[in-house]
Amino acid sequence: QVQLVESGGGLVQPGGSLRLSCAASGFFFNVYDITWYRQAPGKERELVVTIPMDGGRGNLADSVKGRFTFSRDNAKNTVYLQMNTLKREDTAVYYCSVYYNGMRRWGKGTLVTVSS
Repeated sequence: QVQLVESGGGLVQPGGSLRLSCAASGFFFNVYDITWYRQAPGKERELVVTIPMDGGRGNLADSVKGRFTFSRDNAKNTVYLQMNTLKREDTAVYYCSVYYNGMRRWGKGTLVTVSS
């Protein structure tokens, strides 16, 4: 059974940092790209970055380029999203996702609130 569990969200002031984690299980993690999405209140879901299976080049959304970075640890079946210089508009529920066996699978998300 595919499981994706996000963690690391919380309340942070503008300009602060958070690191999100997504722990995966139930599939052979090493051969799948993992994608981070986010959904802000009242807005459509936005793709943040797809992390390739080797953790190499991924294309961050323009809205987060220069502030967010990503990584993965295949030994731990985990991907990370390091978020720096956070802005109020980064407030959203952040989800990780994998396209597995013909379906996109989702975690339950972790809430990031950027507010003073």
